[in-house]
Amino acid sequence: MYRILIPLFLPLLGLLFLYGCAESSSAAVVNRGASPSQPTYTADWESLEKYNESPDWFADSKLGIYAHWGPYNVPAFGSEWYPRNMYVEGSKEFEHHKRTYGDQSEFGYHDFIPQFTAEKFDAEEWAQLMQDAGARWGGPVAQHHDGFAMWDSELNPWNAADMGPKRDITGELVKALRKRDMKVITSFHHARNLQRNAADREHWAGWSSHYPYNPAYATATEDPKLRWLYGNVPEKEWYPYWLGQLEEVIDQYDPDIIWFDVWLNLIPEQYRKEFVAYYFNHATARNQEVVIAHKKDDLPIEVSVLDIEQGGKTDVSERVWLTDITLSNQSWSYVEGQTYKDPALVLRNFIDVVSKNGVVLLNISPRADGSIPQEQKDVLHTMGDWLKKYGEAIYGTRPRSKYGFGSAKTEENRFGGQTATIKYSASDVRYTESKDHKAIYAIFLGAPEPGEVELDGLGAIDFPPKTPVKRVTILGTDTELEFAFDVHDNYIVIPAGVTFDEIATVVKLEME
Repeated sequence: MYRILIPLFLPLLGLLFLYGCAESSSAAVVNRGASPSQPTYTADWESLEKYNESPDWFADSKLGIYAHWGPYNVPAFGSEWYPRNMYVEGSKEFEHHKRTYGDQSEFGYHDFIPQFTAEKFDAEEWAQLMQDAGARWGGPVAQHHDGFAMWDSELNPWNAADMGPKRDITGELVKALRKRDMKVITSFHHARNLQRNAADREHWAGWSSHYPYNPAYATATEDPKLRWLYGNVPEKEWYPYWLGQLEEVIDQYDPDIIWFDVWLNLIPEQYRKEFVAYYFNHATARNQEVVIAHKKDDLPIEVSVLDIEQGGKTDVSERVWLTDITLSNQSWSYVEGQTYKDPALVLRNFIDVVSKNGVVLLNISPRADGSIPQEQKDVLHTMGDWLKKYGEAIYGTRPRSKYGFGSAKTEENRFGGQTATIKYSASDVRYTESKDHKAIYAIFLGAPEPGEVELDGLGAIDFPPKTPVKRVTILGTDTELEFAFDVHDNYIVIPAGVTFDEIATVVKLEME
C-alpha cells in the first residue's frame, strides 16, 4: 500500500527538496542516503572537477555490455521508441498499434506492462554471456525514455519489482555480475520523460518530451499514479523525482558506471551538479572509483567520459572516450525480423576504437520474455573467442601516438567518424602498446598476405619504439618473424604457409 501512496506525497517531497536546495546545496548532498557526513565534493563544478573522471580500471577494461529491455519489447515493432511513436499520428507504429491492439485511447502503453513477464530472464545466463564475450562490465538499461524502472523502486510506482516481471531485474543482474568480479553499469534515458509540451497545442509531438501530450490519450492523464509513467507532472515535482531515482539506484546497487543518453541538457544544471556530487561522495565513502558517461555537451568533460553513439573518433584522443554500439541493424531493442551486424565488423570496429583510446559499450536486445536470440549470442561468442586468444593486445593497453594505417575510410556524420560501419581489410593495421612500453601490438584487421610489410608510424622519424625491438612474433603462436627497425627501415616479413586469423591477426613486437 505504501508504494501506491508514494506518488501522492511526491509534490510535498519536491517542495521540501527545493527548500533544502535553496538553504544549502551541499547540505542537500550530506543529508541523502549513504553519502559521508563530511562530503568530499560539493555541488559545484570547481569541486567536482577534482575527481578522476576516468580511472585506470575503466581505461583498461575496453569492453562493456548492456541491454535495451523493457515493456517496449512486448510489441516488438519499430524500435524502443514504440512508446512514443504509437501516439504520433501518421507513424508506422501508430497504424500498427491500431490494427493490432485497438485504438490508443483504449489500449495505451501502460497496458503492455502486465504482458512484460520476463519468464525466461536468467541473470546468471546473461552475466555469463557478457563475461564469455570478454566484457569487463555490464548491466541493464535501468530506465529508458518510457519511464518504467527496471529496479525495485520505492519512488517510481512503475517498476519491475511491483509489476510486469515482479522481479528486481537490476538487483538480480548486479548480483550475478559481481559474482563474476565484473563491474556494473546502469544507464538512464529518463531526462526526456517529463512532459514539456502540454501547453503547445500545435506541437504536441515536440522532441523535448518523449510522450506527445494529447488529451485523447493517457499521455495527458491526471491519474495520480499513471501520470508518473507518462511524465505529466509539474516540473517542480518531476526534477526531484528524476534525481531521487538516480540516488535510489546508487544507494541500492553501487553502480561503477552511470551512463546518460542525450537530452541530459534538459535537466536544470543545479540538479545535474547535485547528482554528480551525490554519486562521487557515495563512491568516495566506499573507496570506489566510478565513471559517469555523457553525450554531446550535457556534462563537463572534466567530470565525465564522452560517449559517441554508433560512431567514434577519427584519430587518437588524449582523453579516454566511449562509444555505444548495438549489434542489431534496425533497432536498439528486439523487434520481429531483426537483422544483425557481421561479427567480423563488430570485432574490427572494436579494435579500431581501442587503438584510438576508446572503450566500447555493446548493446544486446533480448526478447520480451528475457531470452537472447542465438544470432546475438553468436556475435558475442566470436568476440569472446578472439579475446581469449589475443586479449593481451587489448586489455590494459594504451594507444600509440599514431593509431595505425590502412585504406579504411571514416565518414563524418552527426555522431563523429562513423566507425560502426567502416569496411576494414587486412591492409588496415591498428596499434596498441603495453603500459610498461615493453610490447607494441600491430593488429591486422584480416589475414595478411605474405611478404614485407612496412609498419607505418613506427619509423625512426615518426613514433619509433622507445627501446630496440628484440623479437617479433605472431601472437598465439611460436612463429617468429623477420624484421628490421633501425634508422633506415621499419618492416616485418609475413611468412608464407602460416594460418592467420581471418578476422584479425596480431603481431607482437617485444622490446628490450
